[in-house]
Amino acid sequence: MEVKVFHLPLLLTRPMRKMRKPAASSPQPKNFLVIRSFLLLLLSCIAAKLSLCFSNIPSSLLTLSLDGHLNFDEVQHVAKDFGNQYQLLPSAVLHPKTVMDIAITIKHIWQMGPHSELTVAARGHGHSLQGQAQAYRGVVVNMKCLQSPIMQVHGGKFPYVDVSGGELWINILRESMKYGLAPKSWTDYLHLTVGGTLSNAGISGQAFRHGPQISNVHQLEVITGKGEVVKCSANQNEDLFHSVLGGLGQFGIITQARISLEPAPDKVKWIRMLYSDFNTFTRDQEHLISSENTFDYIEGFVIINRTGLLNNWRSSFSPQDPLQASQFESDGRTLFCLEVAKYFNLGQTDTIIEEVERLLSPLNYIPSTLFLSEVSYINFLDRVHVSEVKLRSKGLWEVPHPWLNLLIPRSKIHRFAEEVFGNILTDTSNGPILIYPVNKSKWDNRTSVVIPEEDIFYLVAFLSSAVPSSTGTDGLDHILYQNKRILNFCESAHLGVKKYLPHYTRQEDWKAHFGPRWEALVRRKSAYDPLRILAPGQRIFQKAVPFS
Repeated sequence: MEVKVFHLPLLLTRPMRKMRKPAASSPQPKNFLVIRSFLLLLLSCIAAKLSLCFSNIPSSLLTLSLDGHLNFDEVQHVAKDFGNQYQLLPSAVLHPKTVMDIAITIKHIWQMGPHSELTVAARGHGHSLQGQAQAYRGVVVNMKCLQSPIMQVHGGKFPYVDVSGGELWINILRESMKYGLAPKSWTDYLHLTVGGTLSNAGISGQAFRHGPQISNVHQLEVITGKGEVVKCSANQNEDLFHSVLGGLGQFGIITQARISLEPAPDKVKWIRMLYSDFNTFTRDQEHLISSENTFDYIEGFVIINRTGLLNNWRSSFSPQDPLQASQFESDGRTLFCLEVAKYFNLGQTDTIIEEVERLLSPLNYIPSTLFLSEVSYINFLDRVHVSEVKLRSKGLWEVPHPWLNLLIPRSKIHRFAEEVFGNILTDTSNGPILIYPVNKSKWDNRTSVVIPEEDIFYLVAFLSSAVPSSTGTDGLDHILYQNKRILNFCESAHLGVKKYLPHYTRQEDWKAHFGPRWEALVRRKSAYDPLRILAPGQRIFQKAVPFS
C-alpha cells in the first residue's frame, strides 16, 4: 500500500513560539479563533479518516511475500458486477501471478483465526448478478491476473486442455481450434472465466447432449478455505472435486481445470423458426433432444409483442420463402422461437442441406417463418459478443440486469407458461426470454448443483435489462416486481422449480433451495472451509466472529 504523508500546516506541526501577552486594550481577533477551530477540526477529520482506513486493513497483509501484489487503494472496480445492483467495497484486491499467491493469502487469513472478519471472494470477468463475487471489507482475488498454468492442448484419443481458472472460454476456443479441437459444452456468452462457470454449471444449447460444462471436466486444482492447494478428480479427492463443481465457490477457488475436447467443425447451419402454440413448440423441442440423430444445438426463446420481428432477423438470416415471410405479422402476439444448429465440415457442404431438411421434416413450425444462416463455428459460439459490442456503443451494456434463471420440471412447464406468459408478462419483455429442455441423465448428481428431479427439465431465463432512473415498465423496480410475481406463483403452485445462479439473503431460503442436500452441503463446508472464509457474497454462510 502506498502511504500518503499529509504535510499539515506548520501552525499545527511545529511548537508554537511564545507569544507576547496582548495589551489589555487589544482584544484577540475573532477571525483568529475561527481559523484555529477550523484547522483543529480538519486535523481531527484527517486523523479519523486515517484511523478508519488502516483499521480495515490488517497490517499483517502488508507483510505477505507474493509474486503478484495486494492493492488497498484501487478497489472500487471490484465492488460492482454485471448485475449492477450491489456495490460492496473490499479492503483489498489480490492480483496474483501464481497459484501460491492465492494460497498464501488464504492460508494467512485462515491462520488469523475466527477473530478476523476477513473473507475472500474470487472474481473472474465480473459477470455475477447479485454481488456473488464481492467481499465486503475482505479480499477479492482478480482471477484474470493468474498467469499460470499456461494453456496446453493435448490431442490423442481423449483430447483435453489444461487451463487456468481465470482463463476466458473464448480464449480456450481460439487456442484449441488451432489443433482442430474445441470443448464440448458451452455457455451462450464466452467472455466468462472457467472458474466462474464451473462454480455454477455452465449451460447452453449443447447441454441436452453433453450435459453442462461441469459434466465435461476431468480434473481440477483447488485452493480450499484453509489455503491448501489440492489436485482432485473423480478418482482422486473425489469429494472435493464434486463439491467444487456447481459449488458456488463455497469449498474452494478453482485455479486450474482439465477440460474435455472433441473435434471442432468448420461451419454451422444456424436455423430459426416460429410457433404460435406452446404445446407444439415444447413437443418438437423434446422430440429433438430425445432423438439419436439430431441437431447439435437446441434452444428456444419467447417473443412477446415484437413489431417487425422477421425483418430484424434478415440482418443475419435468410428466409426460406421471402414472400411468405414478408407477409407474416408478429405484432401483439406471443410467439415461441425454436433455434437449432447443425455443425459440419467443408467437405460436407453437399450433404448438409439434405441432413437439415430431414431433421426439420417432422417439426410443426409456421412454414413462412423458417430462416437459415451459415456461419463459421467460432462466430456461432461467440454470437452474443456481437450484441455486446452494439450495446456498449450505445451505453446500454453497463445497466442493471435483474436476471431470473429457473429450472422447471417438464411436467410443470405448461402450467408455468400459461400463467407467466398468459398473465404476468403480457405486453412486452425487457430482454430475451430463453426456454429449452435438457436431459437430467447428462448431469452428475454427485456435484453440488441443484436441479429438478424429473428426467427432463427446462431452463427458462428472463434476461432483462433495466433503464437507469426509469420508473416505468422498463425500470428496475418494475422488473424486480415481475420477478417476484413469477417466483411467488412458482411457490404457491408447488411447481418444484429450482433457481439457476441462485440468490437468497436468508439461510432458511438456502435450506429450502438445497432441500435434502443441505446437510451434505454443511458437511462439505465444515471440511473444506470451516471458518467460512470463501465466497461471502453468496450469503449462504456467514463468517462467525466471536465477541472478544
